[in-house]
Amino acid sequence: MLKEIIIAIQSYSKAHHFISKHKLWKWIILPGILYTLMFAVGMIFFWDSANTAVTWLSKLIGIERWLSHQHSAVLSFFFVMGGIMVRLVLVFFYFSLFKYLFLIIGSPLFAYLSQQTEALIQGKEFTFQWDRLWKDMKRGIRLALRNSFWQTVYTISILILSFFPLIGWITPVISIFVECYYYGFSMLDCSCERHKLSPSASIAFIGQHKGFAIGNGLVFYLLHFVPFLAPSYAVIAATISLYHQNLE
Repeated sequence: MLKEIIIAIQSYSKAHHFISKHKLWKWIILPGILYTLMFAVGMIFFWDSANTAVTWLSKLIGIERWLSHQHSAVLSFFFVMGGIMVRLVLVFFYFSLFKYLFLIIGSPLFAYLSQQTEALIQGKEFTFQWDRLWKDMKRGIRLALRNSFWQTVYTISILILSFFPLIGWITPVISIFVECYYYGFSMLDCSCERHKLSPSASIAFIGQHKGFAIGNGLVFYLLHFVPFLAPSYAVIAATISLYHQNLE
């Protein structure tokens, strides 16, 4: 799996050269600006709502009142750390919902970019087909909804763990890797569909090659320091990373 993660990470460097060589910047900048605006507004709202939820739950349970009677710095430290971990897990969960919303909205662009990328790699002339694009869009939306369901199940489990001292402190890291896997999954499926893999076959293939998905999603996360590059770079890098794999 480590080898696959490295290949997926290296594919972003190849994607950058590929974009520059074929002058694909218009497909990066325009959707990137929309994504950046949505991301900024979403994260402000998500953090505020996560903070409100934790504060409400704390008052409901009476944790702050109980801690004030204990006069224990150690207990206070553990509960403060626990509160931070819960907030982070909630933010990651909110972000995953935002991510799937953008995947659904951007499915036509991602399907188009993946098709165009493989055509350019093969040196073929890209022929745009509405029926194929529509088919790719429907499949992408179905898988986005399927992945959002399973990620929600895993996130709820992680959220429960975040309430436990010490163990709960690693839950944000677990959440990040779950996020990376499912985002990379959506990017990789564009290539799987083009090679005529059914949704179930695509799920099986990516499940056997988790490194590609995790590596793709990991760099996607890091690209949020310059978020307008993240979505389009991710789909082009995913297409490049799977190009030499046997998808038949």
